[in-house]
Amino acid sequence: GALLWAASIVLVGVDPQGDPTKLLMFGIGSGTFQLGLLALLRVLWRTRALGPGRIARAALIVESVLVTLAIGSTLADALQLSDLNQPAWAALDAFWPLSMLGMFFIGVRIAIAGRWTGLTRFWPLIAESWAVVVLPVNGLLGDQVAPYVAAAHLLIGYTVLGVLVARKTA
Repeated sequence: GALLWAASIVLVGVDPQGDPTKLLMFGIGSGTFQLGLLALLRVLWRTRALGPGRIARAALIVESVLVTLAIGSTLADALQLSDLNQPAWAALDAFWPLSMLGMFFIGVRIAIAGRWTGLTRFWPLIAESWAVVVLPVNGLLGDQVAPYVAAAHLLIGYTVLGVLVARKTA
């Protein structure tokens, strides 16, 4: 998912507007990434990567809801159903950055909990720093640089995380 989203970002930009083909390409890439996030959250749940307690489980449930709502936003955008001038659509759109910020906090918790070892203990923090790295870069450096930073971060962060998690034996 991260690889597909990175490719779509390079091809159509971080926030394609107006062009139906670009919106669909971006939606397919980012939607596939979001489905991968749901799979990652399931792995985190099964391995109790955040710890065994109620708060850890609640955090994963809340994050799953945030990602699911972000998927709704992605689908609506890709199909050109959303209208960000309407409060409900704008609220739904906010779940994209909220879900990525939530993933950052999950990365912090994985590192603190220490239930995963080696690179898998700290790599989620790198991967899940997407929102705290890419959004400021986009704001500071604009559309000329942001797509490449976003794509590189996805490849270095989430693609490597996917490989590390897939190779975990316990």
